[in-house]
Amino acid sequence: MTLGVGLHVNEKRVARLMRSAGIQGLYYRRRSWCTVRDPQATPSADLVNRQFDVDAPNRLWLTDITEHPTEEGKLYCAAVMDAYSRRIIGYSMADHLRTELVLDALSMAIVRRPPARQETILHSDHGTQYTSWDFGQRLRKTGLLGSMGTVGDCYDNAMMESFWGTLQLEVLDRKKWKTRDELANAIFEWIECWYNPVRRHSSLGMRSPIEFEKLHTPSDHDR
Repeated sequence: MTLGVGLHVNEKRVARLMRSAGIQGLYYRRRSWCTVRDPQATPSADLVNRQFDVDAPNRLWLTDITEHPTEEGKLYCAAVMDAYSRRIIGYSMADHLRTELVLDALSMAIVRRPPARQETILHSDHGTQYTSWDFGQRLRKTGLLGSMGTVGDCYDNAMMESFWGTLQLEVLDRKKWKTRDELANAIFEWIECWYNPVRRHSSLGMRSPIEFEKLHTPSDHDR
């Protein structure tokens, strides 16, 4: 069935219509990694253990960083996701990998979705930004519980890896980007106008993150 329209369409018909329209499916390219560890830092314990299913917003947040080239240099993007609905609640973009990048993304998430004190877990990798003193202080000040998976294991933050893969497929690899501002604007528009309000997820019953939250959570969580 064609979602939102009510038309029953089988896979062969879709394939035929795509061929006649000159449309083909996109493929995933293996993304580059930008995680740099500080061997002297003490990481947080893993409070998630690959269990990403939660029954309400603000129980588990996930965060990570990706990068993509432009003609004037790389653009780095940090994002924070609420695992309940896969909604991106905070993000920031810059031409550097300093701790401010992840602090800015976290600040947006805190403003949009003030976490319940000592109840919200923030799960990340072992990057120096997340093991820094400044980031740890922000977690403690806000009452967030820091959590980190094992080193070099993408499955320990699988939801964020899936998000980056989708961003890469639908935005990053669609063209060559001239400037960081051009790419940053495209990422902003994709998150705010497509991914959060419109893009359907099979894990959410084929609903978008915002639609899923409206249907399954009290109105005070619908920010």
